[in-house]
Amino acid sequence: MRVGLIGTGHAAKLRADALQGEPRADLVVVAGQDLERAQAFSQPYGAIACDSWQDLIARSDVDLVMIATINRDHGAIAQAALNAGKHVVVEYPLALDVAEAEAAIALAKAKQKLLHVEHIELLGGVHQALKASLPLIGDPFFARYVTLKPERPAPERWSYNLQEFGFPLVGALSRLHRLIDLFGEVASVTCQAQFSHSSLSSLYYSTCLCTAHLRFKSGLLAEVTYGKGEALWQAKRTFEVQGETGALIFEGEQGTLIRDEGTEAIAIGSRRGLFAKDTALVLDYLTIGTPLYVTPEASLYTLKVANAAKQSAATGSAIEN
Repeated sequence: MRVGLIGTGHAAKLRADALQGEPRADLVVVAGQDLERAQAFSQPYGAIACDSWQDLIARSDVDLVMIATINRDHGAIAQAALNAGKHVVVEYPLALDVAEAEAAIALAKAKQKLLHVEHIELLGGVHQALKASLPLIGDPFFARYVTLKPERPAPERWSYNLQEFGFPLVGALSRLHRLIDLFGEVASVTCQAQFSHSSLSSLYYSTCLCTAHLRFKSGLLAEVTYGKGEALWQAKRTFEVQGETGALIFEGEQGTLIRDEGTEAIAIGSRRGLFAKDTALVLDYLTIGTPLYVTPEASLYTLKVANAAKQSAATGSAIEN
């Protein structure tokens, strides 16, 4: 499988490393925002650099396009690649706009090509352990998921730009996707978001903090908080689920089950190698037809919930799904 990779950042490097260890795939060409950077990126992998993603997609020696560039461009690149007859793998979100994501999914079906939206959070050890442990706490009724990342100074890069990264819970779609994978469809969403800028003229915010409250159709209530930047002072990554007969508490890579009979540690698998696992599963699908672990429609549903959170933050009202 001849692969063209669009992007030269962290996720792109993990993709390139995964492809290097795959006998079923060959990284042929790389495109990025800057040709010189693409050349430096591609050299260790024996790939060539391309002037633009448009030129990469036009190449006849590319079967599969992997998109690992700024979120704003995902939908347009995915549709262009599908129109060119390529299979597509894209890091979440599929698009910032719901209609654009829907169009890409419809196009993939019409062209009979793979469109896979990466959601490695579902493959991670914490999520797998949490999912396996849910039956131990009876009916869950409340969940809280918090990820805070202090960064001082905040970088002036695309992940701190609303136009390029998207609304925080859209750009960081995995925060909602994990909850939806565990608890199903959402009935309503309320959300608040705050942004601060180092200067009034800056295109980049220096801090964002976003909190959403979700009411699931099952009745479960959930709270999701995502923040990053200069005004945050302590890193935090916690996932808590309260049930009728117990609770699950995950702090970083440590998990605890709490019940009447006491507490016990939960074994958690490694976070390492998830991009390699995702890449191998994509190639399994393309070569032997093994079903993938997530569908683009599932990612699209989460994108709709994230956009409902964005609408709620703008209007101050609850959004019914």
